[in-house]
Amino acid sequence: MRTILITGFGPFPGAPFNPTEALAAELAKRRSLGTVRRIAHVFRVSYAAVDRDLPLLLESERPDALIMFGLAARTRHLRIEMRARNAFAVRLPDMDCRYPRGRTIVDGAPSELPLPIPWQRLLRAAQSAGVPSMLSRDAGAYLCNYLCWQAAHAARMGGPAITAFVHVPCVDGARWAHARHFRITQDDLMRAGEAMIRAIVPLLR
Repeated sequence: MRTILITGFGPFPGAPFNPTEALAAELAKRRSLGTVRRIAHVFRVSYAAVDRDLPLLLESERPDALIMFGLAARTRHLRIEMRARNAFAVRLPDMDCRYPRGRTIVDGAPSELPLPIPWQRLLRAAQSAGVPSMLSRDAGAYLCNYLCWQAAHAARMGGPAITAFVHVPCVDGARWAHARHFRITQDDLMRAGEAMIRAIVPLLR
C-alpha cells in the first residue's frame, strides 16, 4: 500500500492558532481519499524538532509522497511552493527560543533546491476546489522554508519522489489580529487539501 505523509505545524510567536495542525490530522482521517495509507504529523515550530522528526518519519514510515502545510499569516490564498532557499532571511526565534546560526542553512550548498512536485497538477486541483491558489517561489524565511529545504534535500537523497509544501492563509473565524477579514475557512482548506492529495494518488501507482 502506498503511503502519504501529511504534516502541519503547531502555533508560533504571533500565530496562537495554526490551521495546519488540524488540517494535517483531519486529512489523514478522510475516507474519501481512498485506500492509500495516510500518516499525519504536526511539527513543533522549532529547528531542533524538524531536524529530529523529519528523518525519523522518513525512515520509519517510508512515504511515497510528502505533503507539508504551513501558515503564511498575511497571504490571502494558498501558495504551492516551488523551491526552498538556502537562507535564513530573518532573525526570529523558534518556540524553543533558539535563533538560526549564520545566513545559510548549509554552507557551500546550492542557493536553492526545487521541490519535486507536479506543480500545475496541484494548482489545478486546489483551484478546482474553489479555493484561491497560486504557485510561489518564496517559502518564507522561517521554519517553513527550513522544513522545505530539509525535505527537498531528503528527496534528492532518495526520499519521497513527490515532496510538496503548501502555505495556507489564516482562516475566517480565528480570533487574532492577522485573521481579521479573511474569507477562507477551515472547510475550504480541507477541500483544497483533499483535492491535492487525490491529484497525487494516481502518480504513486
